Amino acid sequence: MSVSGKDHWEHVYTTKGPTEVSWYQPVPAKSMSMIRETKVPLEAPIIDIGGGTSTLVDLLLNSDYSDITVLDISSAALDESHKRIGDRASEVHWIESDILEFEPLRRYYVWHDRATFHFQVNAAAIEKYLDIMRTALVPKGFFALCTYGPQGPDRCSNLPVQSYSVEELTFMLESGFELLTYELEDHKTPTGALQQFLYTLWRAKDSW
Repeated sequence: MSVSGKDHWEHVYTTKGPTEVSWYQPVPAKSMSMIRETKVPLEAPIIDIGGGTSTLVDLLLNSDYSDITVLDISSAALDESHKRIGDRASEVHWIESDILEFEPLRRYYVWHDRATFHFQVNAAAIEKYLDIMRTALVPKGFFALCTYGPQGPDRCSNLPVQSYSVEELTFMLESGFELLTYELEDHKTPTGALQQFLYTLWRAKDSW
């Protein structure tokens, strides 16, 4: 019997602590910097895709952003974040969903993703992801995307991943988005290994 994507991630988050996964960051500084760079109002809706146990939501709350949504496929990951944040968890909109099954009921000024896009490894999944993102983003909204860079791994958490150069992302997105900034980072995993990440910030050119 094959293991579903949800089963895989529930297993990951119930067998590893938040600081044990390879993508763990004590402080997601670059993601926070990109969101601040958008200069959206503090009350503007922001969604973190694949937010899991990331502390980005903590930083957003502590920076007075007031309309935050965290989406993740794993209930265990979301529960962990609930516990970490405590009483302020009620200030956050939590969505348990596979990103490819997400049906947005509202639109967001910022769509942030450091977790899920690079797991879309075929053309159909990539296009579906982008269609959902476009549906959920306001006109002239921001797409803050972090993927594995050109020297990144080809697998993560025992699943295949897609690495990108900024040129490849530009070819994919330039018809609808303007690239504002990009930066490569060598991320040190909890085991001390280095993984290359590519941070990019895009702005939608027009309404869809």
